[in-house]
Amino acid sequence: MKRKLVVLSLLAVGAVSLLAFNFFDAPKADRMPNIVLVYIDDMGFGDLGRTGAVDYTTPNFDDMASKGMFLSQYYTPQAVCTASRAGLLTGCYPNRLGFAGATDHSAKTGINADEETIAELLKAKGYATAAYGKWHLGFQKQFLPLQHGFDEYFGIPYSNDMWPNHPLNKNYYPPLPLIEGNETIATNPDQSQFTTWFTERTMGFIKKNKDKPFFVYLAHPMPHVPLFVSDKFKGKSKQGLYGDVIMELDWSIGQLRKTLKEQGLAENTLFIVTSDNGPWLTYGNHAGSSGGFREGKGTTFEGGHRVPFIAEWPGVIPAGVVSNNLSAGIDVLPTIVEATGAKLPVKRIDGVSLLANLKGDLSVKPRDAFYFYYRRNNLEAVRQGTWKLVFPHPGRTNEGFEPGNDGQPGRANENFNHPGGLYDLRRDPGERYNVMFDYPEVMAELTKTAEKARKDLGDDLTGHPGENRRPLGRVSQ
Repeated sequence: MKRKLVVLSLLAVGAVSLLAFNFFDAPKADRMPNIVLVYIDDMGFGDLGRTGAVDYTTPNFDDMASKGMFLSQYYTPQAVCTASRAGLLTGCYPNRLGFAGATDHSAKTGINADEETIAELLKAKGYATAAYGKWHLGFQKQFLPLQHGFDEYFGIPYSNDMWPNHPLNKNYYPPLPLIEGNETIATNPDQSQFTTWFTERTMGFIKKNKDKPFFVYLAHPMPHVPLFVSDKFKGKSKQGLYGDVIMELDWSIGQLRKTLKEQGLAENTLFIVTSDNGPWLTYGNHAGSSGGFREGKGTTFEGGHRVPFIAEWPGVIPAGVVSNNLSAGIDVLPTIVEATGAKLPVKRIDGVSLLANLKGDLSVKPRDAFYFYYRRNNLEAVRQGTWKLVFPHPGRTNEGFEPGNDGQPGRANENFNHPGGLYDLRRDPGERYNVMFDYPEVMAELTKTAEKARKDLGDDLTGHPGENRRPLGRVSQ
């Protein structure tokens, strides 16, 4: 009888222990995933070690890609600062929301309060949210991050060159504000500390919120000119200041990954790193590499739009996979929504979820086409499958012009009349060989795709206003 009682007691203790294990551990395992989204300013496709960087190394970027997934056919929403960020955070083509170009201190517009950002969608799910670094969706209080779903903000309201030391417009810009929450706490701050400050703030936010789901958006101002680097990386590369800056950004990625691992959060965190547009080629040795793609920032050629994208989520995203499926920055919001179980915005968006691809099913083709808009609302190109149709348009070209050096820009033609053409990106990613006369059936198909875009979003080049564009936010009177 005693032996039976002992056995029963041991079984009871085991059951209680199992219940205790399930009670205390299951919520952590089943908790909604954390999201870390890093947006790097002006980093080109060729700026990483794995994509051809020379005379400096990026071990953390490269290790992240080896343990996660690299998207080789990823396009930023638009090849310029403000519009790109609008597309990333709302899941919409920027011109649907009225965004174009890069706004500055004189702008009276910004993100409309009716648009829902990633932060607002996740905040509704109980996430802690924070934004650090460059914002650039309007600098007045009504447009700042705290009014658009973020609990915390520390950073600059627009590009770091919009200050009195601009190389071409020295008397145009006021002192650069450094903002905490909604208040300016300093002007013309020490830019050599930007990468360190914003990384440390992100690390602190992760540690502070380790026991609940969080979303942190780290928008590094570098390597947008003017370039600055802290003493810990000054002179470390063999490529000069630009290489030093990229090495410090690589350090930042390493610090964040280390923090997630030390806090026991790595396996429950979707970590995404990408860039807002391609390199600003006119700045020469203070600009990055397009990786051999045509042109750079400020153009709808591949060098302006095709940028690195790395996603890591241990146990969910298979290690070391390269996806060659078409994808875009407007797809980040719906991907995060599906990963977290949040609700999509009430208003129409343009993005599609990439989660099936990120989980390893590359047979799924979530995106078939992408529209390349620039200037106020010019549809300059469309891509469908591996084909890209470029329409005749005025635009920037750096070709034939000597770039500047050491922080001074060279010349570029901002109103070059590009003749357009059809390019097979599978064989010609450099967009050098126009084959429009060889593939009339492809021309016809992509022209139909363009007409859909013009009807929906408009096109200034052909005089289409668009049926479904929405207004920008405007300064309250």
